[in-house]
Amino acid sequence: MSAGKVAEVIVEVGGVGLQKPLHYRIPATLDDEISIGCKVLVPLGKRKVSGFVVGFTDTCEVKEPKEILRLFDDGQVFSGEQLRIARWISSYYLSPPQRTLQCIAHPKLHRTNPPKVKYYYINFSSEDLDKVMGTLGRAAKQAAVVYAAAHTPGLTKKQLSEQSGASYQVIDSLVNKELLKFTEKTMERKPFSEFNKMNNLPQLSEEQTAAVAQIKTSMENGLHKVFLLHGVTGSGKTEVYLRSIAHALSLGRGAIVLVPEISLTPQMIKFFKERYGDKVAVLHSRMSHGERYDQWERISRGDSPVVLGARSAIFAPIRDPGIIIVDEEHEFSYKQNETPRYHARAVALFRAHLNKGVTILGTATPSLESYCRSLKGGQYCLLDMKNRIDNRPMPDITVVDMRREFKSGNNGIFSSQLFQAVKTRMEKQEQAILFLNRRGFHTFIVCRECGLVMKCPNCDISLTYHVHGKLRCHYCGYSQLAPGLCPECHSQHINYLGTGTQKVEEEAAELFPEARILRMDSDTTGRKGAHQRILDSFSAREADILIGTQMIAKGLNLPGVTLVGIVSADMGLNMPDFRASERTFQLITQVSGRAGRGDIPGEVIIQTYNPDHYAIEAAAMGDYPGFFKTEMQIRKQLQYPPYTKMARLVFSSREETKATELAETAFGALNGYLEDMNKLMAVGPAPAPLARVRGNYRLHVVLWSTDESYLREAVKKASSAVQKKGTGKSTRFSIDIDPYNMM
Repeated sequence: MSAGKVAEVIVEVGGVGLQKPLHYRIPATLDDEISIGCKVLVPLGKRKVSGFVVGFTDTCEVKEPKEILRLFDDGQVFSGEQLRIARWISSYYLSPPQRTLQCIAHPKLHRTNPPKVKYYYINFSSEDLDKVMGTLGRAAKQAAVVYAAAHTPGLTKKQLSEQSGASYQVIDSLVNKELLKFTEKTMERKPFSEFNKMNNLPQLSEEQTAAVAQIKTSMENGLHKVFLLHGVTGSGKTEVYLRSIAHALSLGRGAIVLVPEISLTPQMIKFFKERYGDKVAVLHSRMSHGERYDQWERISRGDSPVVLGARSAIFAPIRDPGIIIVDEEHEFSYKQNETPRYHARAVALFRAHLNKGVTILGTATPSLESYCRSLKGGQYCLLDMKNRIDNRPMPDITVVDMRREFKSGNNGIFSSQLFQAVKTRMEKQEQAILFLNRRGFHTFIVCRECGLVMKCPNCDISLTYHVHGKLRCHYCGYSQLAPGLCPECHSQHINYLGTGTQKVEEEAAELFPEARILRMDSDTTGRKGAHQRILDSFSAREADILIGTQMIAKGLNLPGVTLVGIVSADMGLNMPDFRASERTFQLITQVSGRAGRGDIPGEVIIQTYNPDHYAIEAAAMGDYPGFFKTEMQIRKQLQYPPYTKMARLVFSSREETKATELAETAFGALNGYLEDMNKLMAVGPAPAPLARVRGNYRLHVVLWSTDESYLREAVKKASSAVQKKGTGKSTRFSIDIDPYNMM
């Protein structure tokens, strides 16, 4: 029931959109049906557009508001709590409210009808079976169906057909004769297999026990608290999550668990389903609309008080979340690269605060921002777990200087140490992981005559060579056959340079012909369920070597792995991003942690051309405090986050001049703010590191300041100038608060 006769509606329009709700009169026929969270159709100028009801008012900005045309039959698509979260995201990230509401809305907006299954029974008394069989005479197939339905009632059509040997048409004819009847049930789509429930819980270590005790106490006090669970790889953070969730459930509260990679989801599903069964709902981007709809409905009904999923699972309609867990909290994939450009960790903190719940940020390699807040007197409570379960040793780590390998005449992918280490594992029937954070075969093609590098025609990036002679762009998906001659000078001297996972796989197969090899990257996991099939196969010891990108780097528990080889540790160091060193340290540490998690001690070999780089040295020594100290000194000197807040404005257009004009308009609006360089610093307008993507030219302006409110005022001023000028259809403008991708 509405509080007044006028509804506040956020309309769904393109571009930057309308930032404020519009007022529409509620027709008498809908007065009892419209509530906050409903989707409606409203007039906007000469158009009819959809929108979301976000409130009601007795006062109206216009004398004669237009009337809501109709109510969509989806009912309420978000709750009051979800609306508060959406409003916070729009406010903090300066994103259009309609885009944020689309993020949190119930997936029934994209629903597909759930499947229905018929179960067949005889339509007469069982005492009459012989009589009915007699009336069927020589209709042997019909008799076989009736007999099967009588002796095994409740079979599906497929089961009945298989058991009787009769066709579907025979079954349908018996229904028409009213000798068979059926009941129809809606089937819930389950995107994961069933798991046996675990009865005997593992014994906790002293560190785990202490961590769980602090978390339980906080939950019992009913106060919002944030714990940074800093545990080395293999220290048992997942078990701390599971015990903490059990306590939340005992208090009648719900739980949300976020994981950064879809590749982690299958293993986490197993852990959680074994512990909590059908109480667990799963949400991630590889699910179909129907599967996502069914899971969302289970959560809404309260059937699944535990939600496990990737970034967007933070919006799940869980009732009274008492605990929200962000596993691998440092991961960059928690930051969305499209509007609204929210960070799931920040939303998790806000939602837990809203519900007076506990937040656990778990990681072996904390983000600098989180670790700062956990130091003495900070906002977070630091829980350290410095030892692996059962006091298993951390792996031995060796750094190989690839410059020396080259000087000694080794031009291959594998150093002599890594070759020997893999060979030894194969002889001992142990498993190895080879990590390289770049897929494909060769990373670029260059003509040795004229210097032409084969680039994507739509993006400012080199094409990657894949097997079967295909060149692909990893940004827009463009592909073409590799040329036999240089397209520019027609020379035959074309060089294939750089190394990707496919090349590592080929060379490993040549060097270790007896090894069974699996590869896990975006090319091999495109199909639904591929992550789980690869990991299940490797866990079952059906393969000896797993080659992969960052999707195998963290969170996976593979006890058979005793060796990890990092093929090229330098790959991300020279990216034009101030977080490059942090990302490199985290990635090396995480992938190293996959070794030695079973009974046999592990070994890690890091191949690099920069053995003296502080990020590589610290990762090799497992020295997070040392890395933190060095990196923070550099950030302080350059006045980069976490010492400042940062914003990035990105302008793109098919026409370079239009993107430039818009960028210059935004930058011009900042003139008054840039007079005091101590309060606001800026770079731009300048071409983005990826200056062209999918045919669009891209420019950016990067701003940072120690005064967050001053920065936000400046960004709003620039945004207002852009909106006033107008972007048009072919030009786009986006705001990224706390950017994690500077490309």
